[in-house]
Amino acid sequence: METKIGDGIVRTICSYCSVGCALDIQIVDGKATKVLPAKDYPVNLGRTCTKGFNLLKAYDSPDRQLYPELRQSDGSYQRIDWDSAATIFSTKFKQIQERHGKDSVAFISTGQVPFEEMAVLGVLAKFGMGIKHGDGNTRQCMASAVVAYKQSFGFDAPPFSYQDAEESDLLIFVGANPVIAHPIFWQRVKMNQNNPSIVCIDPRLTETAKEAILHLAIKPKSDLSLLYALSKYLIDHDALDKQFILDHTQGFDEMAKHVQEFSIERAERDTGIAASEITKLAQLIQSKKKVSFWWTMGVNQGHQGVRTAQAMINIALMTGNIGRTGTGANSLTGQCNAMGSRLFSNTSSLISGHDFAVPEHRQKVADALSIPVESIPDNAGKSYDQILSAVDDGSIKGLWIICTNPAHSWIDKHAFFETMKKLDFLVVQDIYNSTETMMIADLRLAAAGSTEKEGTLINSERRLGIVQKVMQAPGEALSDFDIFHKLAKSWGCEQVLAKLQTPDQTFEVLASLSKGRPCDISGISSRALLVKNGGIQWPWPQGANPDGPGLGGQHRLLFADGKFFHPDGKAKFLTIEPEPAGELPDNDYPFWLLTGRGTMHQWHTQTRTSKVELIKKMYPSEAYVEINPLDAQRLNLVDKGKVKVETRRGSILVDVAIKDSVQAGHIFLPMHYAQTNYLTYSSFDSFSRQPSYKIGAARLIATDGSIGG
Repeated sequence: METKIGDGIVRTICSYCSVGCALDIQIVDGKATKVLPAKDYPVNLGRTCTKGFNLLKAYDSPDRQLYPELRQSDGSYQRIDWDSAATIFSTKFKQIQERHGKDSVAFISTGQVPFEEMAVLGVLAKFGMGIKHGDGNTRQCMASAVVAYKQSFGFDAPPFSYQDAEESDLLIFVGANPVIAHPIFWQRVKMNQNNPSIVCIDPRLTETAKEAILHLAIKPKSDLSLLYALSKYLIDHDALDKQFILDHTQGFDEMAKHVQEFSIERAERDTGIAASEITKLAQLIQSKKKVSFWWTMGVNQGHQGVRTAQAMINIALMTGNIGRTGTGANSLTGQCNAMGSRLFSNTSSLISGHDFAVPEHRQKVADALSIPVESIPDNAGKSYDQILSAVDDGSIKGLWIICTNPAHSWIDKHAFFETMKKLDFLVVQDIYNSTETMMIADLRLAAAGSTEKEGTLINSERRLGIVQKVMQAPGEALSDFDIFHKLAKSWGCEQVLAKLQTPDQTFEVLASLSKGRPCDISGISSRALLVKNGGIQWPWPQGANPDGPGLGGQHRLLFADGKFFHPDGKAKFLTIEPEPAGELPDNDYPFWLLTGRGTMHQWHTQTRTSKVELIKKMYPSEAYVEINPLDAQRLNLVDKGKVKVETRRGSILVDVAIKDSVQAGHIFLPMHYAQTNYLTYSSFDSFSRQPSYKIGAARLIATDGSIGG
């Protein structure tokens, strides 16, 4: 479907981050020639970042995977046709299942393709091919937020709209750096006319911290102690919405008892923040009418990320800062369609947030797809890290990786490569032949990019936006949607996709399955409405007026009625005892290793941003480590010199960047460079199974061989 907005203009959603900017693509003589940020779209209001402006250029690259290829015995790749590729895929995986059992193959998916493709993959693999174990790379970025919301609210339901950033009078950013990670969202913050107070809780003096009136540079992973101390202060000073607590929550007394152990003085010891600064933040929360918490990977990628997110949710609940404009405990999503993956990929939950373990849910999905209910497993299968562990122990021998690059992004990279050697067959489906994961594949499947296909994305504020085809995929590359259908036919299970023949038809089935769910989109009769109305936020059930005034920009809050998604309609207070990180700095490895986003111009493993020369000029081409000036002076390091960074996993030689943005005793490595994850420590949140990239101890070895201590 190509819905045109004006003469020669096709609207699509940017496929980088979760902000979800609308872009108007100018078509001249059948070719996409220019990207213009949509002025009338309620998300970006005529703005976009450098990545969005250069979206088209990323797909015009000499390293595009143009056709399927099979690895030969000498390590080279031979071009094959699609029928052969599909036959090889099916034959190899079926042979593995015959030799090692049905559960000896698995897949790892993505948060960066339309959810129609995600759903087709999940249905095909789990219901058609019998591949029970499948997860998405959103496990790396959003799993802790998902579990936090599910446990606290009863459903994975971020409660906010971007408009809340314009209406808060106190915005608290925890482990979040939206100035560079979500720059267009940050513009919404800057549009706030209430002269808001901005607080940043982060070990580093980030770009966002520099904009704050209060920066709490806490010790890494001490967030829980700080948040519990804030909770105790608010309880002790009667800064509570007691009626809201009574009517709409459960577990307050247990939470209040738990946090009584967390005095301001204890928080000072645990976090390294002066008691006066902690008290100042507590008093700000007490004094403001519209308080909003915002977090991203600094929380989610922690060994206790779920309970840290819930500590913010607890404060929002106890103070009544939820369900009102300008408030909320708000998780900013990472990837463009991580929320689509969470709801519709059929991985950690059944389609539309249903539960594999509930017979009625399995029957509802089976009926909608006209398939036997017995083909739907009664559990979600293994999570990402458990799949890789099963490869390592030999119980999984075949792996299919779709639109993600774990050979770069997975924690403790040395172990990943050793694990991959134990597979009998590795299939990688991607758009470039140069990604670290594609380069170790046995079978390469050539996929189309976001501007070369159709579908739907869901952004951080629950807004569905449309992806439209504006250019042809090069060579013989196909949309993931078409690849999945080819594989289904080869496998002999195409009947499971009988109701999912086109992206539009798939959207309609998914919308029908969402009926009655918290994420109900059954009132969206077609994807065309997403263009007409500037995107639509869920929930949008049947009976909602599709032509209602201001639909696209309408402020859509959750929980305005105080009703949550647990059976009793109440939100839960949840706590835990803080535990130390699994690996702490010591005499041998005295530095705390931090990782995160480097610049707004880079994206994840740089598979796309590295293809655009203009963007590449805006960030360092080589990996670097940020070091505090005091540490640099002590080690005789010079800016732009070289230093070896070493952990118990390995060592890398990188450039030196001397910056006071990192505390003495800390170092920071951007995640975008291939070397970084050779050093990260493999640790996971016990509730979400999300990796904790923020944990690790390191040492610096100067070029003269002296070791930093």
